[in-house]
Amino acid sequence: MREPAQADTDAGAADPDEQSDAARRRRRAQFLRELAEARELRDRVQPRRAKAARLRHAMRMRTFRW
Repeated sequence: MREPAQADTDAGAADPDEQSDAARRRRRAQFLRELAEARELRDRVQPRRAKAARLRHAMRMRTFRW
């Protein structure tokens, strides 16, 4: 999904560790976006299960002690 222009901008960084760190952050951001999209899709496809999960999460948050 990355365009070749983005790969060229990575080559200009001074430190190889910064390159790998930036690449890792990009991959992680992409993964988290896809994960959120998959969760939204699952919630749309299974609304009853999503509602039960929301209620369980709300109960967990109410009983959590700070």
